[in-house]
Amino acid sequence: MPVYRMRDGKENLAKNDEIFLSSVKVLENNFALGLFPEAAHSGKRQMLVHKKAVPRIVFMAEEKAKKNLDIQIIPTGIYYSHYWKFNRNLIVNFGKPIRANEFLDQFKQSESAATISLRQRILDEMQSVVLEIKSTKYYDDFESIREIYGKHFLKRQNQKNSVLNLFYSDQQLVKKLDVLEENNPEITKDIVKSAKNYVSKIKKLKLRSWLLEKSDLNWLKIVLNKLILLLGFPIFLFGFIFNAAPFFIIDSVTRKKIKDKGFWSTFYLVLGIILFPIFYLIEFFAASWLFPGIWLKLAFLFAMPFTGKIAFLWYILFRKTIGQIRLLTLKTFNKTEYNILLKEKELLFGKLDEIISLKD
Repeated sequence: MPVYRMRDGKENLAKNDEIFLSSVKVLENNFALGLFPEAAHSGKRQMLVHKKAVPRIVFMAEEKAKKNLDIQIIPTGIYYSHYWKFNRNLIVNFGKPIRANEFLDQFKQSESAATISLRQRILDEMQSVVLEIKSTKYYDDFESIREIYGKHFLKRQNQKNSVLNLFYSDQQLVKKLDVLEENNPEITKDIVKSAKNYVSKIKKLKLRSWLLEKSDLNWLKIVLNKLILLLGFPIFLFGFIFNAAPFFIIDSVTRKKIKDKGFWSTFYLVLGIILFPIFYLIEFFAASWLFPGIWLKLAFLFAMPFTGKIAFLWYILFRKTIGQIRLLTLKTFNKTEYNILLKEKELLFGKLDEIISLKD
């Protein structure tokens, strides 16, 4: 159900009353209502100002039902490890319910004050279920530090490396970085400078920071990876041939036509649902004559999407192997440059270890 804003045209604002009434009906019938309190997106790990829609709908529903609904507001954080690249991690994090009844007495005295109070309470509770970098000055730098130092910070806490543990650890890390900026701006400036230099050097060498975390990396692993790539190449080729056209068409159209990256995932999904089945059917009718018997034809049809996913995983392994080869080549044939890079990483991590304590 859309909520109309001034940018949608002043003449559309009156339609919000109908949307609010529909929302109230959902709550009156004991169904769940999902609302985005920011009513906007930024493509950053930062919460925007919460609008008044959630408190307004809650109080409207409670008033209409003579305060008998006992509405529970559940703060919900949605975490994406990447905003528009697919095959990444997603965490949907539920917080403690907020009882609307706690604000009804205040609502009797002042609707405005109760609305502001409830909105602030929701905002406060959201802090525990999202990953938020508050800094505006060093947002990109703190995000970069989180990416290169996050797993090391998790390891310092003797925690198992998992998606969920890393999320909670990163929450602590970015909070500590925000506090550091507030209390020690000069130290923060120095850390940011060191992080920038390290990241710049990695990019110049066409490496990724995670490669330097792999202490057990050796040429034998490279050979094993190459063997897997070689054996898996026929499957990759099959998956690539029958998935490349819709994949690259969707990617190209989305990147050219949609300027706001926050909408890329939506368009990838919708266009993918439409185009992939169409291409599969076209490819099936074009090539199924090569396969004798109904069962082989059906196997061919069902193989197209599955081998497409395998082709993507093959490509990821290929990219990782290239990165590993670059690092081992640097380590073997340019040991001085490799040691300088390693020393720079150790100095940066040492500084961060020193100023970011494990205790609150």
